[in-house]
Amino acid sequence: MIRPICRMGNPILRVVASDVKLGDINSDSFSQLVLDLKDSMKHYGGIGIAAPQIGVSLKVCIIELEEFNRYGQEINLPFTVFINPVIEVINPEEAGYWEGCLSVPGLRGFVQRPQHIRVTYLNEFGKKQVLEAQGFLATVVQHELDHLFGNLYVDRIKDSRLLSYQEEFDQFIKVPSSIE
Repeated sequence: MIRPICRMGNPILRVVASDVKLGDINSDSFSQLVLDLKDSMKHYGGIGIAAPQIGVSLKVCIIELEEFNRYGQEINLPFTVFINPVIEVINPEEAGYWEGCLSVPGLRGFVQRPQHIRVTYLNEFGKKQVLEAQGFLATVVQHELDHLFGNLYVDRIKDSRLLSYQEEFDQFIKVPSSIE
């Protein structure tokens, strides 16, 4: 089921989401939540979405980047469910990308983030997984995980002059692509 997106200003986006209980992962309601996340992400044209963005304060998000190329980086991350993720920065060296967000429609902002991370999480079957990500993929993962901890990409913009409306971004900035 496609659910409405909670936009910036909705308090659910500013609180730390609750951990998913291990016993709930195999429930029908949790399976439905994952399906709703996927349906909503596809409908709104995102590459990732977190449960708080559809009004559910649980630490779960999804990302799907199959045969994806942005900023000259080939990325192939099949549909992945991140439950109760823990992120570790492997190398704090940062790079910046223009980000957008379904919860902050109509804007783009330049955000610098660490470019080498490791995420430990449970998948949709409750099995522990580890993903090591670099470059643009590391940025995408951090963007989605931020939602689980009450953060939006606009909080991470270091220079407010690098925040733009989408139309002006398209007209004046013209980078190959951005996170959505």
